Amino acid sequence: MAHSPVLGQGPIAIPGFRFIGIAGALTLLCWLLDFPLLAFLGCLATGFLVYFFRNPERTIPGDPALIVAPADGKVIRVDEGQSHELLPGPATRVAIFMNVFDVHVNRAPVAGRVLRTRHQPGRFLAAFKDEAVTANEQFATLWETPDGRQVLTVQIAGLLARRIVPAVKEGDRLDKGAPFGMICFGSRVDLYLPPQCDIMVNTGDRVKAGESPVARWSG
Repeated sequence: MAHSPVLGQGPIAIPGFRFIGIAGALTLLCWLLDFPLLAFLGCLATGFLVYFFRNPERTIPGDPALIVAPADGKVIRVDEGQSHELLPGPATRVAIFMNVFDVHVNRAPVAGRVLRTRHQPGRFLAAFKDEAVTANEQFATLWETPDGRQVLTVQIAGLLARRIVPAVKEGDRLDKGAPFGMICFGSRVDLYLPPQCDIMVNTGDRVKAGESPVARWSG
């Protein structure tokens, strides 16, 4: 599956249409009622929403040994010795924080099938906080490659992000770099990698979803 029917394949992700439409309608109403300042502010808000929900094309690395970033943003953690219910440790966790100016469409780190998914309701703490990993609203996706290797992504809602939009279900097969969901308005995606991976990023690096290599299978 190269494109998701939930997110679409155009330059704007489908979940953004409602937000953009509401902002645009309010802007038009303010203009018709002769409130120029409010109409101007509405134009700015509408333009920002169009920018926020952008869904740009990405150049996916052809090397099958590469694991790519599932999210745009800044790497805020590279932690060894981690584990998760869906991917027992030891694993290395690469945490990527998305601010409101980053692309928020998330992309598959590997080619393969969705083995399991799990939604966990929760709080909306700032996504960069350590407590957010266990306390916040999140959606976990376990991926299995054609040769049986597994990696895990966990989309974590943040302080402003109140909506995770999953776009896959168990059994779906995706190409590497294909969109699998998004989080609205600032958030975090954690990627759990097994020991058979050589990590290629460090804390502070900026990455692009589907395009930036974060690890390579070592065997």
